[in-house]
Amino acid sequence: MCFEYNNNKYEIIIEKKKIKNMYLKVKEDLKIYISCNRFVTSRQIEKLINDNYDAICKMIDRQAKNKIKSSEFYYLGKRYDIVFSDIFNSIDVSDNKIYVKDKNTLEKWLNNQMKLIFKEELDKCINNFQEKIPKVNLKIRNMKTRWGVCNRSNNNVTLNSNLIRYEINIIDYVIYHELSHFIHPNHSTSFWKHVEKYVPNYKILRNRLKN
Repeated sequence: MCFEYNNNKYEIIIEKKKIKNMYLKVKEDLKIYISCNRFVTSRQIEKLINDNYDAICKMIDRQAKNKIKSSEFYYLGKRYDIVFSDIFNSIDVSDNKIYVKDKNTLEKWLNNQMKLIFKEELDKCINNFQEKIPKVNLKIRNMKTRWGVCNRSNNNVTLNSNLIRYEINIIDYVIYHELSHFIHPNHSTSFWKHVEKYVPNYKILRNRLKN
């Protein structure tokens, strides 16, 4: 299926998702993406295109003229190209790209992802932790020299916000590392044996963070 405009043909990509409504957008590759549920018929899609013909033409023009800046980014261990453009009203993560309006929108999205993912992983690690420890409070902040901090005086575990760039198993290693400090306050041999109990390959993961 193609969309014709100014003697050019633009490919239409149909994406079936678990959603109620249909959504239409033109991305920087000048392809028209339509998201809809699996029960939508071809006739309904054609009607959507015809009803929005002028709007699609404007989106194509804006996309063609817009100067899009891309930058490399790692999220949960996977490399993405961040595509910034004022035509994007919401975050869209597809293939190896993250489409977003601006840096502020991206940072807000990342902050929300950090809170959700770090809390989920912390709860998981605590549930797996066999030793008795106090109720832990999660803090997240940017740190230049440390990936995590355990404060035994107020039971806080602070995770470096940059951990969102790494795989879940590396995030879990840092969490187990900090939880182990409730048992062993220093980096003694006993401490590292305790970390190894929960993360047998911790040396490999620790080297990944160093590099």
